[in-house]
Amino acid sequence: MSVVVYTFLCYLTIGIPLGVLPGFVHTDLGYGSVMAGAAIRVQYSATLLSRPLAGRTADTLGSKKTVLYGLAACTISGVLLMSALAAQWHAVSLVLLVVARLVLGFGESWVGTGSITWGIGHVGVTHNAKVISWNGIATYGALAIGAPLGVAIDHAIGFASLGLIVIALGGLGYWLATRMDSVPIVHGERMSYRSVFFRVLPHGLGLALGSAGFGSIATFITLFYAAHNWPNAALSLTVFGTMFIGARLLFANTIKTFGGFRVAIVSFSFECVGLFALACCRAYFGACRCGVDRVRVCARVSCAEG
Repeated sequence: MSVVVYTFLCYLTIGIPLGVLPGFVHTDLGYGSVMAGAAIRVQYSATLLSRPLAGRTADTLGSKKTVLYGLAACTISGVLLMSALAAQWHAVSLVLLVVARLVLGFGESWVGTGSITWGIGHVGVTHNAKVISWNGIATYGALAIGAPLGVAIDHAIGFASLGLIVIALGGLGYWLATRMDSVPIVHGERMSYRSVFFRVLPHGLGLALGSAGFGSIATFITLFYAAHNWPNAALSLTVFGTMFIGARLLFANTIKTFGGFRVAIVSFSFECVGLFALACCRAYFGACRCGVDRVRVCARVSCAEG
């Protein structure tokens, strides 16, 4: 817990703006939903591209320094976010926001990788699954808390304060990490990036496809709620995070009992059911929206005809 707290703080810096940024890009800056999605997605692209560097940093410089670099990046992203919110021109604001998301993506990569290796260094490789599991709980727990918290902060003290809070969280994590003991670097067999990549590719591809559902929800759920004038869009992210944490806590030993592949297949099946339910919801409310629009058109025509 003393290590995964850095993952928690890092993902708070991600979750707090997550419920607000799509609407800011779409409504305040006046860009389309595609651009709003791209502004959110660019962070995860940066995370993907920087993972090899984060892994090499943890292997060569140690997990503590990796976490410190990541938390520093999170703090810098908060400065850029404040600048984006304060910019007078929409194009400049969007550029600064994209740069902030890129820097935050690098921070996410370094903190996530460093925290896992740091935790494994404390408890040993026999507890790899538990360390990864608790790191995941910290990840989605922070998103579950951060999304509605960001919306509440936006309503209470203004959108610009989100950048200041991101700076404070990144700085707090950095200060705490400097006070913790590091763990020795394990000097094992060094493999080329190409060799590692092809060994983990089938498993990583499955994880990537399984994460696409969450990516869609995180990016577009607030816009979907706004299109139907529904309140509390951020609570949908809280429900997702709560169920994620509950599954991790209730079924923590299933991998040891049934094996990773069986657990993954069951998990993908549940996800397919959930995504199908979302698709049905979209189709149903889309039809209702069209019906309401037709009624309004007919009412206007009737009034015009007297």
